[in-house]
Amino acid sequence: MIELVIDARRRSLGGFEVGRVLPFHKRRMVGPFIFFDHMGPVDLPAGIPDDVDVRPHPHIGLSTLTYLFDGEIMHRDSVGSVQPIEPGEVNWMTAGSGITHSERFERARREGGRLDGIQAWVALPDGEEECEPAFDHIGKDGLPSLLQDGAEGHLIAGAAFGEASSVPVRSPLFYIHWTMAAGARVAMPADYPERAAYVARGVVEVDGREFTTGQMIVFAAGTSAVIAAKAPSLVMALGGEPIGPRFIDWNFVSSSKERIEQAKADWRAQRMKLPDFDDREFIPLPPDPKAPPNPMS
Repeated sequence: MIELVIDARRRSLGGFEVGRVLPFHKRRMVGPFIFFDHMGPVDLPAGIPDDVDVRPHPHIGLSTLTYLFDGEIMHRDSVGSVQPIEPGEVNWMTAGSGITHSERFERARREGGRLDGIQAWVALPDGEEECEPAFDHIGKDGLPSLLQDGAEGHLIAGAAFGEASSVPVRSPLFYIHWTMAAGARVAMPADYPERAAYVARGVVEVDGREFTTGQMIVFAAGTSAVIAAKAPSLVMALGGEPIGPRFIDWNFVSSSKERIEQAKADWRAQRMKLPDFDDREFIPLPPDPKAPPNPMS
């Protein structure tokens, strides 16, 4: 039943750490999900410095999906969006041919508070990688509710168990937030070839094995899988149809290495428009670790 277990690796974003789950060297993607970070949990004090914010940066070839358990993030992008996201809501940004955005912790800077949530990237399928960039916000009341044996769920994106989210996905997938009481049990959707579950809080049991916070369980195709909570738990279930190989380099995703190199050149040359309401700074392209040293530096 269990194909692989991935432990989150701690990564510093400057002001706080995240748990990086995908991509993983033994499993680059689960369905179209190519990136999965657990932000926090971290208690941010009032007056945090500006460098904790995620300054304007670019994307191509993917959709970003931000979902919070605690806290607030202010989103601004180059299609004119200005949208705070709060727990239980969805910010879905489709980069397509190119978009830039920033994520700032303005409420925490004023008031302090806890940040806890998931940042996921969904690679766009063939024929959709160069679509027009767009942004969608879906409030918590706009997500279908699910109930299973002591668990309450919200269908964040895609389709599962006869329900469909209004998030405008472009390939078959599912993404569910389960809140599980001790003793609760949930089944994984059976009609997708690639599936995984991430334990965001708590302890669960699958196939006689226990898993705890920060672990992703990747399930074998075609198997029935049930997750049982050993303690109050938050579990993110995800998966979908594979979309074929994708390359990932910094914030760029594409089926073409040449397209990524073009995006890097565009960002380096400042040819990508910055967010309309956050255009005074940006994150530079990281240096290429494979490039020879510059003798003039």
